[in-house]
Amino acid sequence: MQSLQEKASVLSGVDEAEAFAIDESNLFEKLGLQTFINLSTNFYTRVYDDEEEWFRSIFSDSNKEDAIQNQYEFFVQRMGGPPLFSQRKGHPALIGRHRPFPVTHQAAERWLHHMQNALDDSLDIDQDSKIKMMKFFRHTAFFLVAGNELKTQDEKSKKHKHNCACKHAAAKPAEE
Repeated sequence: MQSLQEKASVLSGVDEAEAFAIDESNLFEKLGLQTFINLSTNFYTRVYDDEEEWFRSIFSDSNKEDAIQNQYEFFVQRMGGPPLFSQRKGHPALIGRHRPFPVTHQAAERWLHHMQNALDDSLDIDQDSKIKMMKFFRHTAFFLVAGNELKTQDEKSKKHKHNCACKHAAAKPAEE
């Protein structure tokens, strides 16, 4: 059976070595906290202003400022900085935290579109770091898609088990 990381590589077109090249250097030390805050702020401004209602609706129950903080703290932690996210929220558990949301291929591509534009606007991030970050983001977005597909399969499997009669089910007593 294919692991979620392997499936993410297939879906994203980014192999694990490329996705985790962000670990080869400390991007937090290189870029600094404010760069991550600015990136997340730019990104979520784009998300909340998206012209596609279906995409905006994914975030409609989320507070923009909280979303910005969660994202930049996760990025800082994941890219070599202090564990800000874990100190405040616990283990990142990305699949579990994104479980309530419809993380589809279409949503992942739309998310990546906004992240690419936010990166392109980030003058404080050098081109090599942007490329590494985007590969990580692309792989991670499709890791979440793979997790969502697994959740959907599990839900269908449970539903199927509850809706079908099996040979071990209690038989209706015969009428006398």
